[in-house]
Amino acid sequence: IEEMINYFDYDYSKPVNGEPFTVNTEISECPWNPQHKLVHIGLQGKEIPVDNLPPSNMVFLVDVSGSMDEPNKLPLVQASMNMLVEQLREQDKVAIVVYAGSAGLVLSSTSGSNKVKIKEAIDNLEAGGSTAGGEGIKLAYKTAKDNFIKNGNNRIILATDGDFNVGVSSDDDLVRMIEQERKSGVFLSVLGYGMGNYKDNKMQQLADKGNGNHSYIDNINEARKVLVNEFGSTLFTIAKDVKIQVEFNPAKVQAYRLVGYENRMLASEDFNDDAKDAGELGSGHTVTALYEVIPVGVKDDFTKSVDPLKYQSNDKKIASNTGEIMTIKLRYKKPDEDVSKLITHTVMDDHTALTNTSDNFRFSAAVAEFGLLLRSSDYKQQATYSQVVSMAKSATGTDENGYRAEFIRLVQSATSLAKN
Repeated sequence: IEEMINYFDYDYSKPVNGEPFTVNTEISECPWNPQHKLVHIGLQGKEIPVDNLPPSNMVFLVDVSGSMDEPNKLPLVQASMNMLVEQLREQDKVAIVVYAGSAGLVLSSTSGSNKVKIKEAIDNLEAGGSTAGGEGIKLAYKTAKDNFIKNGNNRIILATDGDFNVGVSSDDDLVRMIEQERKSGVFLSVLGYGMGNYKDNKMQQLADKGNGNHSYIDNINEARKVLVNEFGSTLFTIAKDVKIQVEFNPAKVQAYRLVGYENRMLASEDFNDDAKDAGELGSGHTVTALYEVIPVGVKDDFTKSVDPLKYQSNDKKIASNTGEIMTIKLRYKKPDEDVSKLITHTVMDDHTALTNTSDNFRFSAAVAEFGLLLRSSDYKQQATYSQVVSMAKSATGTDENGYRAEFIRLVQSATSLAKN
């Protein structure tokens, strides 16, 4: 569900005074269970103008195995890469590594000013053979390190359907190798293509361990969103190992649940451990999280009967009965540093009626509610498709690229299917 919520842009306040991001919060009743509260937390990353971005040393690592020989795989990869090439500047450089039965360097590191040469190499790629993904990743890291730009953006962009079946002997070996290689300062982004055999969790894990990000591309419009419209946030990291820890005031909150993020949970002790890997924040990137909260005094039908990672009893001893509902702690590292910085953000129990909340709040809540319905979640309570549509329609904002309108159409289609 968190990936659905974070697919969309949100209009948060921008960072000032050199801070890498801002923390935005909002509290209202929970649309699918009005006795509960919904807490909206939004991070807004500092946006660096494209002209001011550091020079890039990129390695396109392209899966050209037989499984990629489908219209929505290698041809879409080629179209995506050509879009990305159009964004390159003279000071940027690109190499291309492919892997199938063996790995090979198709294009040595080439200046972004030589777009014709880069595009020719991309257009000449053909699919066939089995998948030696591990060997390809080794060669990609070697190529990136050989062309390393100090204080630059050194990054491998892996394009694959995720079907690794030959090469490094196991997924664990592959993850360990990527964890080791990230110490070199080379980041790994993963672009996923195709359906059916696509292994989303594996690709997400590789990107997380490689200090990068993971996007799924199923059509040319999605490629444009990720590689053109969100160029900076996809490919330029402003803060790495970003961790969020939330502590609720037990005088206000008896139980709480983070919506989604099941695969991204950290143990409490890992928050202060700089050796523990966490997520990255790109230029202009937003990250949104929602907590469903059961206030003190409201009947709690959840905590004794469900997974403790979902509704967690809030049994912390309280120091004083203040007006605070929660404290948010954030840790992050600058891309070229290994020691984290701490930001603490106190949130007061300021309740806003749902109709008076921001578009950010209502739209993210609509997406979360849709996710609960699709999963037939135990927590969907009074969720309905009609409420999702009406809430989303009230929160479309400027919707410059039409993504929110497309979401509404998708929900309406799902409504028809659910009725049938």
